[in-house]
Amino acid sequence: TSMTSAKIQVNGVHLHYQLTGEGSHAVLLLPGMLGSGQTDFGPQLKSMNTQIFTIVAWDPRGYGQSIPPSRDFPPDFFERDAKDAVDLMQALKFKKFSLLGWSDGGITALIAAAKYPTLIHKLVVWGANASVTQEDVRIYNGIRDVSKWSEKVKKPLEEMYGHKYFAKTCEAWVDAISRFAEKSDGSICQQLLPDIKCPTFIIHGEKDPLVPQAHAEYIHKHIKGSR
Repeated sequence: TSMTSAKIQVNGVHLHYQLTGEGSHAVLLLPGMLGSGQTDFGPQLKSMNTQIFTIVAWDPRGYGQSIPPSRDFPPDFFERDAKDAVDLMQALKFKKFSLLGWSDGGITALIAAAKYPTLIHKLVVWGANASVTQEDVRIYNGIRDVSKWSEKVKKPLEEMYGHKYFAKTCEAWVDAISRFAEKSDGSICQQLLPDIKCPTFIIHGEKDPLVPQAHAEYIHKHIKGSR
């Protein structure tokens, strides 16, 4: 099946996406922090069933090939990504679609499913969290300096961004995500979880070094009927 790689104007920015498949079930793949469709979802773009699914992977603004603009982190950056993601799919003429998000993309997917319930068919999130604790902040600060990252994780991102943009954006992300912990409940999107009405599947790696398992359990407990 052929792969389309293109940009489309959404909310004043040119968002890059890849699209493959001709199935009736449209799915959007949402990458994690600093990620892009290609770096985070190469295997899914290659091996998901193209008869059943139409698969879209996007680069959120400031990430991957959706530069310019440079990535920034206003307080509502997750809500902005959620709106961009939904508006991108609507610009591509999908009336209803499923969301598959990991890490920051999982958080974005949770917010989108809560805020745009009529548009979201199904939801799968992994490595996601709905709040930030002081313990999380300690973990995040451990990845602030990208020179300490493993070569395997670092290399594709350095190739995509160049060292300077990669290092600067990672530091800015750590600062931005840590700000949520300053609120009394540390919430990113806890209050929205009860608004999610679509079938939801939560996956979590027991050894996830960045997101403790309690986050997945919290999300499961607060999305009615989730698995």
